[in-house]
Formats: sequence, structure tokens, C-alpha cells
Amino acid sequence: MPVIEALQAALSKVIDPEIRRPITEIGMVRSIDVDSDGVAVIGIDLTISGCPMRERITRDVEAAASAVESVTDVRVELGVMTDEQREGLKTALRGGKPEPVIPFTQPGNMTRIYAIASGKGGVGKSTVTANLAAAMSADGLKVGVLDADIFGFSIPGMLGITDQPTRLDDMLLPPIAHEVKAVSIGMFVPPGQPVVWRGPMLHRALEQFLADVFWGDLDVLLLDLPPGTGDIAISVAQLLPHAELVVVTTPQVAAAEVAERAGSIATQTSQSVVGVIENMAWLDQPDGSRLHLFGEGGGQRVADRLSETLGTTVPLLGQIPLDMSARVGGDEGTPVVISNPESPAAVAMRRMATTLGARQRGLAGRSLGVTPVAR
Repeated sequence: MPVIEALQAALSKVIDPEIRRPITEIGMVRSIDVDSDGVAVIGIDLTISGCPMRERITRDVEAAASAVESVTDVRVELGVMTDEQREGLKTALRGGKPEPVIPFTQPGNMTRIYAIASGKGGVGKSTVTANLAAAMSADGLKVGVLDADIFGFSIPGMLGITDQPTRLDDMLLPPIAHEVKAVSIGMFVPPGQPVVWRGPMLHRALEQFLADVFWGDLDVLLLDLPPGTGDIAISVAQLLPHAELVVVTTPQVAAAEVAERAGSIATQTSQSVVGVIENMAWLDQPDGSRLHLFGEGGGQRVADRLSETLGTTVPLLGQIPLDMSARVGGDEGTPVVISNPESPAAVAMRRMATTLGARQRGLAGRSLGVTPVAR
């Protein structure tokens, strides 16, 4: 019995790579037996047949069990959960709810949600999203990214994700890269194939990504929005009314004017704008000077105009210089905040990630634990 208890304690430290919970907690440990020679036979039920993480789980179980005193050898016998077990697991992962729900709208949810928006394409919104996510994760936060740019998805490539989400019946377990959970329509579409959908399908896809994906207990969820103020921006406001906007622009006047319109949508959706990020602000020269290729002051102008329009202070969160390493990192699937953390762009984005990561979620939509008393 002491050996069995020691093995149970050891296995409680083995974390499922996709669900990110102990295998003992999610019902994967079917049996533990130890014979008189000290050989431990451990039965593990995988969530699905052909689980892509079976080899890693086997290695982790063997390593944990082998470290237990008096265990001379370990044999792992793999099985698959029954339909009843999977249903129970899904219900547990949904917080006791048998049907899919959007966890971020449930009472008591503390996840901070930032929708990264832009007025026009080409301003580096996806690069900013991927790097903010990686930097927040490196700071110890649990982070998820939803690529809401259905037509122009790019998050999988920028995070270096090539795998599809694992299907647990009607629940999706998102791939994890750089300790960031991410989901995108690009994970389901063959290379080179366009997505040709109309508004209702876009709304349904966003709703499924929010409700059918097991996000877990996130500190921060980032949404990479498509440019403009179309269907997805409206759907985000409907499905995630507490999401806050972060507007990305470049310094040039044309981009700044369009970015201002993207932020002004908050007047109609009752959302708040956290701040403005100015990308491609300048190019550092060998002599220490700065070359402003796209002009100056666009980010501050957008922040000032939005502050006036919304009647609240909208700060300029920061300026990101042009940096070749940022482009290389995005192309290679490793954000620059990880691949070259001391580069000028990485330093700027890590600073902004720290600022956004430290903000607390407001009280809107949260239970205050107060019960009205009739008089």
C-alpha cells in the first residue's frame, strides 16, 4: 500500500500535454499494480484512440513511476476512455456543464480579453498579437490566442503551429506553442485554399472557437481581429461584451485615420479601448539617429482623437520600431520576443505585454456576492 500511494502521488505530478491538468485529476489513470519483484504495471486510458501525445505521456508516466523508491521496473498499458468517461471528462472541463458554453462570459471568470484591432491591413496587427502572447506567457501568464481573422489568418504560421487541434468528440483541444494555446481556421484549411464565407458563417465559426475549444483557466485571451469594422468586430462585441480593444496603427496619416474609425466602433458596441500601439514607428540608423519612413506621430494622434471621441483617456501604449528580426521571427514561427528578446522591437513589445498583463479585469459582468434584500 505505501508503494501504491507513492505511485499515485508521483503520477499526480504528470501533466497531460494538451489539457494541462494532472492525469490523475482527469481520470486517465485506470489502475496501478506492483508485484513482489517491484515491477509497477500502470494502466493509462488515453482520451482518444491515436492520441498524438501517447508517446510523451508514456515517457512521463515511466519517468515519474521509476523515481518511486522500491520500484524496479515500470510497464505502461495504454487503453482508451469509454464514451461515458469522455462525456464525464468534457463535463468536468466545462465546469460541470454538459453542453458547450463560452467560458469567458460565465460569472466569476477572471480572464482579461484583448481584441487587437486595426483599421486597415498591413500594419502588423498579427505580429503584435503573436508577440504580446508569447511575451505574456514568458512572464508566467496563461495565455490563449484566437485568430479571428477568418479570411486572412496568419497566427499558426507566426507561432510555428503545424498541428490541428485534437478532437475530443465535439470538444477541441488547441495546439500549444511557446506555452500559448491557439486556434485558427487556418488549422483546418488545406494550404492555398481560401475561405469563402458570408456573415452568418463567420459568426458561427467565432462562436464555436469560443465555446467548443477547451481554453482552460486563462489569464489573458488575445483575439487577432480582421481589419476594419465588419462582421467579426460586431460578433466579438456580441459574444464577448467585456472584451477591450487595442488599436494598432502605423505613423502615416492614412493609416491613422482608418485606425481611428476602428477604435470608434466602441461608441456603438459599448466596449472600452485600452490603448493604441504604433507599429513601424522608425528605423534605427547606424549613427544612432532614427529614420521615420512612414512619418511621425500617427499613434499619438489616434490616441488623442479616440480620447476625445470616447470621452475617456486612451493612452499610446508604445511605439515599435522597424526591425528585421521581427519579420524573420514571424516567418520562422518564433516570435521575436523569444528569438531575439534584446532587439528593439522585442524590447518595445515586451514592455507593452507587461503593461497589459498587469491590468485587472473590471467588475462588469462579475458577481459581487451581494443579494438584494426586499423591504
